[in-house]
Amino acid sequence: MDLSSYKGIIFDMDGTLVDSMPAHLEAWEKTCAIHEIPFDRQWFYELGGMPSVRIAQEINRSFRQNFDTERLANTKYKFYDEIAYKAEVIESVYQVLLDHKGSKKMAVGTGSRLFNAEPLLGQTGILPMLDALVTADDVVNHKPNPDTFLEAAKRIGVTPHECVVFEDTELGQKAALAAGMDCYLVVDGEITTLTKATR
Repeated sequence: MDLSSYKGIIFDMDGTLVDSMPAHLEAWEKTCAIHEIPFDRQWFYELGGMPSVRIAQEINRSFRQNFDTERLANTKYKFYDEIAYKAEVIESVYQVLLDHKGSKKMAVGTGSRLFNAEPLLGQTGILPMLDALVTADDVVNHKPNPDTFLEAAKRIGVTPHECVVFEDTELGQKAALAAGMDCYLVVDGEITTLTKATR
């Protein structure tokens, strides 16, 4: 993998840089159980990168419900907070961070909110290695819109086409490509194909 043509590297967090998706899925499963919502693990996984309140909106849309989305998201946050061991680093992607620390600008662009992202990145020792952190609280339009990655590029002072993104969901990949950034897809903890953005 040759990253020499890029000046900035932007990582998604959940499922890409840290394996916290099982904790998020467990929290959603418990939330669904008490609200009698059908729980489809794959469906929820594919929404990875989307803030919890947006997922709550998707639940309403997909299941033709009228839940209070803030309340649904807060229930999920509560269950997530109760999970003691939330994540570990994904070695293949973490190694990219280590290999290019100091030589390239680094950012995380996540659909998680700051109060979830900061402690997670702190516990795993990643936070001090980053030049910027962009969370769901920093943008209005979330993935698959490009805003998260465009904001990350802006904060690290690198033009979008000089950034490469690491993502684990199609939603996130769409956001990266829409931002004009090439994107490596991470599947089951392994870095796979590079998709080039059209310029």
